[in-house]
Amino acid sequence: MDKAEAKRALRKALIEERLNLPDRLARAEALQRVMRIWLFDRPETVIGAYWPIKGEFDPLPVLHRWKEDGELNGEPQRRRIGLPVVNKQHKTLTFHTWYPGCPMEEDAYGIPKPKDTEVIVPTLLFVPCVGYGIGGYRLGYGGGFYDRTLATLQPKPFTVGLGYTHGFVDELEPEDHDEPLDAILNDNGVVWPV
Repeated sequence: MDKAEAKRALRKALIEERLNLPDRLARAEALQRVMRIWLFDRPETVIGAYWPIKGEFDPLPVLHRWKEDGELNGEPQRRRIGLPVVNKQHKTLTFHTWYPGCPMEEDAYGIPKPKDTEVIVPTLLFVPCVGYGIGGYRLGYGGGFYDRTLATLQPKPFTVGLGYTHGFVDELEPEDHDEPLDAILNDNGVVWPV
């Protein structure tokens, strides 16, 4: 089995395992607490995230609460949340303003995205992890969208991977194009940097 086949097999196994975690809801609640505490003193006001698919952790309730907290503290319209929209031509992502109840539509992959909302540039970006390993490297779905986006996004946002403990892969080897994350959070706490 070559490297690409091994990665595909690992990705498939981790997604299947994540979908079948018997305590996934409890893990999600734990990761929500970790994320809320981690966000508490962060200076960023524009955060990019993702719409959860395939059993991924859903960061949007925590981010909505973070935005509401900012509004209660006298920061109306200052805190913003963005979700990715795929640029098919460049295979990169732009981030469009999201809020509960905003108009949504499906992208080319069937994933909901904001419809006709403002493009924003996040200074903090939460990314989903199918798997993750030492050095802040993540295993995604194999499309390279986040790596290409991070390589071109200016200014480069602080990047944070989100995943469950089962996704830690001790022997995960990064490829030349892989962009390391600045931090990784899971349901046990901060796992990168250690």
